[in-house]
Amino acid sequence: MDFTDTPAETEFRQTARAWIQDNAPAYLEAPLSGSGFGSTRTGDFDPIAEAKKWQKTKADAGWACIQWPKEYGGRGATPIESVIWGQEEGVYGKLSGTFIIGQGMCAPTMMAYAGEEAKLRYLPKLASGEEIWCQLFSEPHGGSDLAGLRTKAVKDGDTWVINGQKIWTSGAQHSDYGILITRTDSDVAKHRGLTMFFLDMKSDGVDIRPIKQANGDSGFNEVFFDNVRIPDAQRLGEVGDGWKVALTTLMNERLAIGGSIATGFPEIQALVSELVLANGPASSDQAVRSKLADWYAKSAGLKNTGARAISALSKGEIPGPENSIGKLVAGGMMQDIAKFAVDLQGLGGLVTDPAIARSQAQIQAMLMRSPAVRIEGGTDQILRNIIAERVLGLPEDMRADKGIAFSQIPTGV
Repeated sequence: MDFTDTPAETEFRQTARAWIQDNAPAYLEAPLSGSGFGSTRTGDFDPIAEAKKWQKTKADAGWACIQWPKEYGGRGATPIESVIWGQEEGVYGKLSGTFIIGQGMCAPTMMAYAGEEAKLRYLPKLASGEEIWCQLFSEPHGGSDLAGLRTKAVKDGDTWVINGQKIWTSGAQHSDYGILITRTDSDVAKHRGLTMFFLDMKSDGVDIRPIKQANGDSGFNEVFFDNVRIPDAQRLGEVGDGWKVALTTLMNERLAIGGSIATGFPEIQALVSELVLANGPASSDQAVRSKLADWYAKSAGLKNTGARAISALSKGEIPGPENSIGKLVAGGMMQDIAKFAVDLQGLGGLVTDPAIARSQAQIQAMLMRSPAVRIEGGTDQILRNIIAERVLGLPEDMRADKGIAFSQIPTGV
């Protein structure tokens, strides 16, 4: 693949670069550059407020969600132009993490299944950052088995009554809306009795409880539903067709997450270039150089796999199961690099205070965040099954519950 810009792409890049130079919040450049993994540092400024401010500035000038159709708040740009924009936005793109779930996962699902009136109402405000969305999928008893969910939706006239619980919902405490998958029929096989909705997170009966994480943040949440009423007009897809709708979300989720995971390779390169070990510069150590060579090869593979996905999108193809490869490789690579980099620093690797730690404790933050990366958006094991079955064409994994009504599947609770 030719990675050089065409004349049109060069012009687009120059236009984007000039606009960013004139409009980006330069006062945030330093703290954003020192942001750890899983959190966005904005100094003395509120990160959510600053993210919304920058997103609205982009939207007003036609630079928000640029690949979306114009009527939904985008620019109608090509996939390649979207990549160029991301490259030029640089460190300020970290502010977009607040919206990655809504824009990268919920929006494609809304575009595919919501009515036109709903698209015109919700998508422009999602693009502009005026409204934040979350994804209500995982449950305490389901583990990695999304189809094992138990949150129930019961029809009552023109509304549905929701009862149940979701967990590990990123950003729920900041969200205005969310997409929600529920069980509407327990007397059919578990994949067939699901239905998807979108809902107002401020609805009566929605209880959001942040979860304290090992790194001190509370990005994840438990969300409880107690007789929450959702109009049938907010159903996405047909009743019982929720698994098909969910697959649209999941494929876009893995594309969005896989394309945004920081592998840590630039950070380990920077660390090795300045670190001196007992036997001399780290960059001269054979074991260190061998590790770097391996990670460089993986980084190049991820770059080219991403380029292949972009080429497919430019041809109008939808994200496929092959996008699980990027997340699987990047997530594992990030954790391996973080462990190695902390060990390489010796006792200095134990220091987590950004004010005194090497590289503002970015490596330490990466280590604390990396286990979540290998779980969210599909565990490593789930992704390997997807790649084996749907990319390589290997036999399906054995399932004892295949074809059994959900209500007849034995449980321990």
